[in-house]
Formats: sequence, C-alpha cells, structure tokens
Amino acid sequence: MISPQLKLEKVEKEATDALKKITFANKILSIKGITEITLGGILGEAGDLSKFAHGNSLLRHAGLNLAEASSGKWKGQIVISKRGRSRLRRYLFLTTMSLVANNPEFKELHAYNVKVKKMKKMKSIMKLIGKLARILVGIARNNEPYCPDKVQSLAA
Repeated sequence: MISPQLKLEKVEKEATDALKKITFANKILSIKGITEITLGGILGEAGDLSKFAHGNSLLRHAGLNLAEASSGKWKGQIVISKRGRSRLRRYLFLTTMSLVANNPEFKELHAYNVKVKKMKKMKSIMKLIGKLARILVGIARNNEPYCPDKVQSLAA
C-alpha cells in the first residue's frame, strides 16, 4: 500500500510536469508568493488565461464582478455577484493572501490601501485580487515576464 505522503509527492510532481508544458507558467511562477499548486488550481478552473480578453473577464468568470442587489424602488448595496466558479474564487483569494504575506509589492499596496486610503482589509484584498487577475491575464496574453515596477501604485 502506498503511503499518503508518496501519493501527495506523485500528484505534486505530475502538476509541476503539466505546468512545464504551459508557455507562460514559468513567468507567472517567477512572482514571489505564487506556487505551483495555486497556479495549477487557477489554471484548472479558468483554463487558458491567454483566451481572456482582460483581467476583468477572468474576475467575471470567477464571480468576482460587482453587482447591485436591488429590487423595484429599494436600492441595495453593491456586492460581489458570486455567479461563477467558487473554486476559482478560492484560489484567487488564497493566492492574493499569499502575495500580501510574501510579495513586497503586494504587501506595500495592501498597507497603502489600509493605512492611507482607509480601506477595510477585505476590500483591499478584493482590489488586489483584481490586480492579480489583470497581471495573470497580461502575462499570459503578452508572454512577457513579471515586472514588479508595473505593480506599484502611482501614488506610492
């Protein structure tokens, strides 16, 4: 009987081998904070990122686009639609949390959003998920390497 540890190592090796076949995967993996497992999850749920016209269409596919909850005369709040792939939402969220923890550019942007712009932490994370989606689609479409200078906010 194969131990669970060996099964896990075998699956991780297969995932890494599959990522090596994707042209833009190494460029995305060069971003500090993105691992093979999270990228594999995003690609598994979203498919080919170069087919998306813009990062916003990836967000729409994940159900992270904004929608207004209102009816008749009653005007509701603007919320996330959640009409999309829940696992893709989860992988984008976990990847962004990893980026905020490990990537200096995303860490600085999150601190700027929270301290200077007085945003709530979760709203800042959602904004950074949008930035991540645009970066992923941009790298996949243009086949350019990750450039940390483009990530920085203009005000910082």
